[in-house]
Amino acid sequence: MLRLYDNHLSGNGYKPRLLLAHLGRSYERVELDILKSETRTPDFLALNPNGRIPVLALEDGTCIAESNAILHYLAEGSRFLLSGRVSRALTLQWMFFEQYSHEPNIAVARHWIQHVDMTEAQRAQLPAKQEGGHAALAVMENRLREADWFVGDAMTVADIALYAYTHVAEEGGFDLDLYPAVNAWLARVAEQPGHVPMTPAPEGVVEPAAPPG
Repeated sequence: MLRLYDNHLSGNGYKPRLLLAHLGRSYERVELDILKSETRTPDFLALNPNGRIPVLALEDGTCIAESNAILHYLAEGSRFLLSGRVSRALTLQWMFFEQYSHEPNIAVARHWIQHVDMTEAQRAQLPAKQEGGHAALAVMENRLREADWFVGDAMTVADIALYAYTHVAEEGGFDLDLYPAVNAWLARVAEQPGHVPMTPAPEGVVEPAAPPG
């Protein structure tokens, strides 16, 4: 059985959870407290030397780290990863955008505000993080004014990757009412059959709620 090393506060951890639910895949979920450095133990570092969740352990013991790499592995052969060369490149484009322009600003601002006692240095950097987050949301808004989904005519892993931290962006001080097309897209994602919320996260062995559509 697949095993997902995860943290319930993490949008990066939520990405594979959400895709696994849509795929109707069973898996075992292992909660790690990132605020207590449980991803820095020797046992976990043997799974991912970078010391970060999520990590997906396959049945043969192979471990895949990095949330978007996990999404690509899980989505192979499904409707969530399009087969055309250009479509795959565009999917990667949005997933790299998420990790390079979106997550470092929106997720970091959320983490600082919600989960840690900010240092003076972090307080000084927060306005720049929020400015960068708004720039990323504006790019998304422009795309979603002309299309319902980031790639193709239905939800793909590009949407799942961007949904994870966008739908909780207000926890990082971002007013999503400024982005009506983004808000409409968030509603479309949440309305998809098989959708599961970020919290509460399941515990132990997770069985699919229904067969994949």
